[in-house]
Amino acid sequence: MTAQDSSTDFFLEKVRHYCDYQERTILEVEQKLKSWSVTDAQITKIITRLEEEDMINEERFARAYALGKMRNNRWGRNKIMAGMFSKGLSELMIQIGLSEIEEEEYREILRKMLANKKIDESDPYKYRIKLAHYALQKGFQSNLIWEIINEMH
Repeated sequence: MTAQDSSTDFFLEKVRHYCDYQERTILEVEQKLKSWSVTDAQITKIITRLEEEDMINEERFARAYALGKMRNNRWGRNKIMAGMFSKGLSELMIQIGLSEIEEEEYREILRKMLANKKIDESDPYKYRIKLAHYALQKGFQSNLIWEIINEMH
């Protein structure tokens, strides 16, 4: 066993712990390995090995990320999509992740979020505008926001 092989095994073990903590994308693993000054050749070997062991799986990550951000953070599709893009996911993986979101649950999250939002505004027009801005910041689509605001008021 060469010195490079033993260092590859060392970093492989370290990155396994990194992947055990939560789902990771290939980009996140690459960045972590680069922060440890691992060579490009070693990074390729390590990522290939992690994929073979199913330690990293971008489809699984995309599905978990989309549902987690929607349910826990109450993010809309636009913000989820931007988050997945920043994690280095392909368009296909982003679409697979977004396909996990059930429309009725998504609408209900937006409906509850808007109903529970406390806005100090007496003018009904300004109140609705502020509600819409809040939902837009959370990444929901404007047509859906206005549809639900109109149902509520």
